[in-house]
Amino acid sequence: MTTETIREAMARLSASIAAEPAKAKAKNLPATARLRGGLQCELTGPYHERFLTDMPPAMGGAAAGPNPGWLLRGALASCTATVIAMRAAKEGIALQTLEVTVETDSDLRGILGMDDGVSARHAVMRMKVKIGAPGVSPEALRELVAWAEAHSPVSCTVKEAPACSLEVEVVKE
Repeated sequence: MTTETIREAMARLSASIAAEPAKAKAKNLPATARLRGGLQCELTGPYHERFLTDMPPAMGGAAAGPNPGWLLRGALASCTATVIAMRAAKEGIALQTLEVTVETDSDLRGILGMDDGVSARHAVMRMKVKIGAPGVSPEALRELVAWAEAHSPVSCTVKEAPACSLEVEVVKE
């Protein structure tokens, strides 16, 4: 898609929501993970998307796919890159370079259940953006990235931890 195509699509959607603000609220489509054997899970989506996750051999997996923590980092990186590209298109900026890398630190004692005082969470997240656009100042590109990072749904979700609920359905086998 071209910058112009993206800008036009965003303008149409924005106009539609401005005319009917209730359209802005949406229940997002679900993702479902099913254990397929060992530590491999098949992740499926509403449009027949399929993705296999697994853990590395050190954790008992076969590394047949990325692990879920990597998917979280990938979701943050790709969502941020997408919002940067969307904002650039809206502002008429033709990006020549855009790369977003996300790293995290964690303590394996949490996931292994070795110490209940140690969380399994990613303790630190670092995001690095490499960006370039002909004729656009470094300051303008930094402002673009800052705006996009503040409006990336995945970044906002990670930073503003939403309320989470858990429902368990036990199936008789």
